[in-house]
Amino acid sequence: MAHDTTHAHESSTKRIWTVFIILSVITLVEVILGIIKPDFLVHTYFISLKLINWIFIVLTIWKAYYITWAFMHMEGETKGLRRSVVWTAGFLIVYLIFILLTEGDYVYEVMQREQIAWDF
Repeated sequence: MAHDTTHAHESSTKRIWTVFIILSVITLVEVILGIIKPDFLVHTYFISLKLINWIFIVLTIWKAYYITWAFMHMEGETKGLRRSVVWTAGFLIVYLIFILLTEGDYVYEVMQREQIAWDF
């Protein structure tokens, strides 16, 4: 009986360190890209947004998913519950990004044509 507890503790400790390392690596990549800002990522646009911003968005969503998966213990839940949580959050995130990009691009275009002054 005591052996099972020790094994479970070692397994949990290993799991925590694995999650910590994965999230640290993703964060480190984000920080390095934010400091270095490679020219090909800064000057390349995709759907009215710089490629480096898309990379930040994808990495942040990936971290959020992994945090949900690990710390909310979603890997042990039923497939239906996992899908309902992940798909709902995924849909809302994609919808929010779409709205922000669409409205932001519209405001930028209006300001570029000098139809309204930048006096906010």
